[in-house]
Amino acid sequence: MTILKREYRLDSIDFLRGLVMVIMALDHVRDFFTDVRFDPTDLSQTDSALFLTRWITHFCAPIFVLLSGVSAGLMAERKSPAELSRFLVIRGLWLIAIEVTLVSFGWQFNLSSFSVGLQVIWVIGASMLVMAALVWLPFWAMVGFGAIVVFGHNILDYGLFPATDWT
Repeated sequence: MTILKREYRLDSIDFLRGLVMVIMALDHVRDFFTDVRFDPTDLSQTDSALFLTRWITHFCAPIFVLLSGVSAGLMAERKSPAELSRFLVIRGLWLIAIEVTLVSFGWQFNLSSFSVGLQVIWVIGASMLVMAALVWLPFWAMVGFGAIVVFGHNILDYGLFPATDWT
């Protein structure tokens, strides 16, 4: 049997994505296998194993967001800006649609009091829409935008979006 492999795939990225999915699954199924009804990061109640399995999952969402950007950057090497932008818009809209329908329902299993929760998949989709616009900019402008996001994001806590207890 011959296994077809896309020559542009990087095993390291696929491995990291798979590892993060396993770690994330560990966190998502924990409630089904334990009777713990407290925050696993509450040091006054938890044990080491429970704390560490919850703590490590805090890296999952940032890694998924990072990998979406890395993947878009790698795709830019083999696609035109128009092709890449179109791909990112379609993928971003799909992810947002999945988040506000299937994922939101999956967390609740209740259509009578259905509410939409915007979480990691929505963020990745919205980021892809932003990246779809950024691919048209020169490299220096992309770097500048990235620097503003990385170094300036906490400024929002003091202006339009003041920090609250839950952020």
